[in-house]
Amino acid sequence: MGVVNVYVLIRINRRSKALASSLKGLLSLSIILSRNPRTLIQLVVQSLTPSPAEGFSPSLIAACINASSLALLNAGSIPMSSVVCAVAIARLHSATEEDDASALVLDPSEVELVETANCGCFAFSFATEISSSQQPAGRMVWANWHAKDGLFDEEEFARAQALGLVGAEFVWKAIKLSVPQMDGSPTLPPPGPLSAEVMENVTQSDVDIKTSDQEESDNAKVEI
Repeated sequence: MGVVNVYVLIRINRRSKALASSLKGLLSLSIILSRNPRTLIQLVVQSLTPSPAEGFSPSLIAACINASSLALLNAGSIPMSSVVCAVAIARLHSATEEDDASALVLDPSEVELVETANCGCFAFSFATEISSSQQPAGRMVWANWHAKDGLFDEEEFARAQALGLVGAEFVWKAIKLSVPQMDGSPTLPPPGPLSAEVMENVTQSDVDIKTSDQEESDNAKVEI
């Protein structure tokens, strides 16, 4: 059975190790490790944009999860049974009880994360058969909902999960559309008049070189 190693090069500390452990658990569920025994799959996650939020923000964690799934798909040689997509959800401080349902924000910005009461990241696994053309149902495989006021509301968590599933479906659709474009290797131009002329010149030059070599060999024999 293959082994998955994940390294998070973002503020190397206990939190980065915890995030690497979470990513390893998520990706191990979507990879068919028994297909390639004695194989090491190593994934290095690094953020090129510093986050003003303290610690790992939900948006940064969601970006790391989605980037990891894209990296595995782009590799092309790693068998996968599903694709893990993640989104960040937050609830603003200014929300009241009347508009509590509409206070949830999908993919909050760094500024909004500072002003949130509760926030978290939701990851969903999408799997479908090759013959099926319908959109697969997402299954939540991981969440890290934080209640900053210390009060956990199950109804709010359920609403955040439902909103996260809607956002994860959009991420899955975007990933599905990007898969055909991952192989960006340039193709050779079709043979045309110009390429045929070039090949003819190359062949003619090869003949001239061989003729010249034969003439030099004959001259050497005469001198001897």
